[in-house]
Amino acid sequence: MTKDDCFYLGTIVSKFSFKGEVQIKLDTDEPETYKHLESVLVEINQKLVPFFILQSNLQRSNLLRVKLEDVDDEADALELIKKDVYLPLTELPELDDDQFYYHEVTNYKVFDKHYGEFGKIKSVDSTSPQALFIIYKGNTEILVPVNDVFIEKIDKANQEIHFNLPDGLLELYLD
Repeated sequence: MTKDDCFYLGTIVSKFSFKGEVQIKLDTDEPETYKHLESVLVEINQKLVPFFILQSNLQRSNLLRVKLEDVDDEADALELIKKDVYLPLTELPELDDDQFYYHEVTNYKVFDKHYGEFGKIKSVDSTSPQALFIIYKGNTEILVPVNDVFIEKIDKANQEIHFNLPDGLLELYLD
């Protein structure tokens, strides 16, 4: 399994005990969804290594304390600190029709209420405080904030997102 088949769940941020428990800082709005996982994939040396979860407990809102199989002591746990944790895409919860995961909208056509079709989504940059759709029209890169106020309609069947963007936003890129 490759990272393309997975989604980022979080990062192992600390050891919890001398028995090899670790804490995963979850990158999700709904951490309780992941309280009872059977396994996770940990990125070690650019490979995804599966670990079975023997026990888990949600600590504070986004910290999942886990006991991983074959991680038996503090030294084993310390080797996993700062490692990213993934799950297969098949583990993502189903969303309503008006919701989407960032990876789902890649290659969606985008339309503005006033401008019409203005490109395709290449990706979503979620590394900044404001997530951004990265859209290309030819060789021009257009950045649009991921904001419910701007999204009028998501058409998953036709792979389209329809916006009502603020005046002047597209003109910054297209004029």
